[in-house]
Amino acid sequence: MLAFVLVVAGCSGGDEGDSGLAEATAPTEEDATRGDAVGGPTDETAVAPGLEGADADDGGGFAAEAGGSGNLQAVLAVQNVDRDIIFAADMTVAVTDVAAASVEAAGVIEALGGFLFGQQSVGLPEPRSLLVFKVAPGDFDEALTRLGAIGEVRSQNVSAEDVTERVVDLESRITTATASVRRLRGLIAEAANVSAVVELETQLLQRETELELLRGQLRTVSDQVDLATIVVTLTEAVSRPELALTMTAYPGHADAGQSCPGEVGFQLDEGDEATVCFEVTNTGDMPLTDIEITDPVLELDTADLIVVFGDPTATIEPGQSIILAAEIISERSLRTQTRATASPVNPGGEVLESRRAATTTTLFLEVVDPGGLPGFGDALESSLDALRTVWGVVVVVAGAVVPFLWLALLAGLFLWWRRRRGAATTSATTSATTSALPSDTADVAG
Repeated sequence: MLAFVLVVAGCSGGDEGDSGLAEATAPTEEDATRGDAVGGPTDETAVAPGLEGADADDGGGFAAEAGGSGNLQAVLAVQNVDRDIIFAADMTVAVTDVAAASVEAAGVIEALGGFLFGQQSVGLPEPRSLLVFKVAPGDFDEALTRLGAIGEVRSQNVSAEDVTERVVDLESRITTATASVRRLRGLIAEAANVSAVVELETQLLQRETELELLRGQLRTVSDQVDLATIVVTLTEAVSRPELALTMTAYPGHADAGQSCPGEVGFQLDEGDEATVCFEVTNTGDMPLTDIEITDPVLELDTADLIVVFGDPTATIEPGQSIILAAEIISERSLRTQTRATASPVNPGGEVLESRRAATTTTLFLEVVDPGGLPGFGDALESSLDALRTVWGVVVVVAGAVVPFLWLALLAGLFLWWRRRRGAATTSATTSATTSALPSDTADVAG
């Protein structure tokens, strides 16, 4: 009988404890409304641990992130797992008409039950549109496929984040905070003095604030789980054409440019032969044609160049190159100013002259005096240079003196006038003196 009584008492105590725990952890009406509101975007990101047990082996690799289209199927496989997963993707699609493609992309998502969450567009000269879509996780794969079919997919990144552990943690903390708020409200109702009420209300305000923060975080995470996010960047398919020009050189004219490319940073003697190499590479994403090379220092244009590899008049696909060469004779050190231009070709084969690509580069060719005794030609050239220098000095001096010749002329006329005047004055004085003397004195003087 004693043992029977003890067993009954123990079972009764266990039932009371279980009922008390159930009451403490049961969700309230406030908790039931935690998913009704849609939370806004948040900067907080939680990466949940890997899946437990067998699920961890299957999903642990993509729970944090799966980037690129190659992992798309692995990421989408978690849709069939009973866990909370946040799906996100961003892709870049090249289209012929950005504005029309934006409308088409919005229609594709609306047909799947999604909606446009945000948009940012830029017009000419480089049209671009950034679209943010929200779709149900079950339509995530189909949405990516349909958006990619609008144009040419240039890049795509897909990720899946397992937030099950975070959701469970937030729900547990909300339950605990709700129970704490309920107890504080009961204590306030039973408080016997004002000071106790004030202290309890301060604690209640703090607990209620924490509770609302937790509910807001849970709403945000739940919204991200309920709706996948796809960011699409639409760019113009006809991109800006680009080309690169590389210049090298090597001594001699023996092989007509077959040794191209040469090298950079060597010396040549005066009068030596040299070959300059021009390598033009299509670095853009459009075919190029009508390639032209000009250099005012070398006094060269495309017609003067030797075609070593490729055809300047043909179409050069992105990544391809042509090599041209020019044979020169080194007379002095110089720095080239070489310019390369080309016309892009659109997918329809039309040459776009208005969008002609161009680039400019330089090459320094150092020419040195070989030394030794000068020859007849060198001596003659030096004499001519000296004669040109002397003649230049004479011309400069003459140019400086000519403006002052009229001053010398005036000075000469003035001196001549003074001399004539002095002579006339002397003659008049002599005549006056002679007429004033007596006749006998005049005779003697005569």
